[in-house]
Amino acid sequence: MTERANNFPPLPKFLKVRPCFYQNIQEEIPAPHQQLVKRIFTLWMIYSGTLCLNVIGCIAWWAAGGYGSNFGFSLLWLILFSPASYLCWFRPIYKAIRADSSFNFMAFFFIFFLQVVVAVIQCLGINNWGICGWIATVTFFSHNAAAATVMLLTTLLLTLVTTLMVVVLIKVHRLYRGSGGSMTRAQEEWGTGTWKNAPVRKDEFSAVDQTAQGPSLPEYPAAVPSYLDNRSW
Repeated sequence: MTERANNFPPLPKFLKVRPCFYQNIQEEIPAPHQQLVKRIFTLWMIYSGTLCLNVIGCIAWWAAGGYGSNFGFSLLWLILFSPASYLCWFRPIYKAIRADSSFNFMAFFFIFFLQVVVAVIQCLGINNWGICGWIATVTFFSHNAAAATVMLLTTLLLTLVTTLMVVVLIKVHRLYRGSGGSMTRAQEEWGTGTWKNAPVRKDEFSAVDQTAQGPSLPEYPAAVPSYLDNRSW
């Protein structure tokens, strides 16, 4: 495999900080599952954008007579959850589908389930938690309708994101069941350390053939798993 430079997150060249991950869905993800991975990545971007909008909603909330602590917490959720959600649940599902890794599937299910629980709590909108959810938005309409309308936009988007997260969880679970994954396979990957990196193709080509085909090969098994549930969603 040729050495590839990390390309995500995309950062300006003048910064000394460099990207932390290599991400290329077209190259690394098997063709039948590229659309699913793209949609999960889009879901992460929408969630991060919702947290940004939530900061604006909390500013309106604060300006109309709410507590400043909501604005502070909204910044905390944005700074904390945006990178953490990419690292903790998008990267595991990316590596799981790329390498048919049971361990990474298990990691995704555990962390993403917690993410869904957090998203449901955020939708509720408990006061002084820094989230413009339903409780905070509906109760604030009696104080300032304009600010509550801005908060309502965040609330509706949070509700949409939470619903999409549930759909993704169900879809990925069906995909995992169809791939033949199991806890035993996850334990084997943990014991051998193969969960850390995608498995390399078997040496089924000669050096001459590899030279003719190009300098590198995608990092997923030669035989793409045959999943039972291939319905569109």
